[in-house]
Amino acid sequence: MDLILWRHAEAADPERGQSDMQRALTSKGQKQARRMAEWLTSQLPESCKVLVSPALRTLQTVEPLGRKFKVMPELAPGADPHELLRAANWPHARDPVLIVGHQPTLGQVAALLLSGQPQYWEMKKASAWWFVQREPNEPASLYLKAVMAPDLIVK
Repeated sequence: MDLILWRHAEAADPERGQSDMQRALTSKGQKQARRMAEWLTSQLPESCKVLVSPALRTLQTVEPLGRKFKVMPELAPGADPHELLRAANWPHARDPVLIVGHQPTLGQVAALLLSGQPQYWEMKKASAWWFVQREPNEPASLYLKAVMAPDLIVK
């Protein structure tokens, strides 16, 4: 199974009276989202399922990808890393799964997959980490296929 974790792009600080869920992308964040969406479009198979947090910044991050996606409340800020993996049906999903979410959860998931512990690993804004587990019942078949950040994409 392929699991791609995509952290939302740069978002504005909350305005007075605004909830964290309503934070929008900055202009820099919009550019980051477009660049990563172009790279992901060139890499992802058509069969990839896209799961997104209900926060505005994640919805705006995934929009340039131009694919259907499912909004999942269990991916909201503060999500449990084990719940995120359950939402993705890791490692048993037939098709690749792209999750657009938040720190620290995405970093915890990356750490859990690679080290067995949900540690606090940093994942840069708008970056994507691509994991592959060749055999669902063989944790040793897991590897990190790619880590990409928008500033590494050459146009």
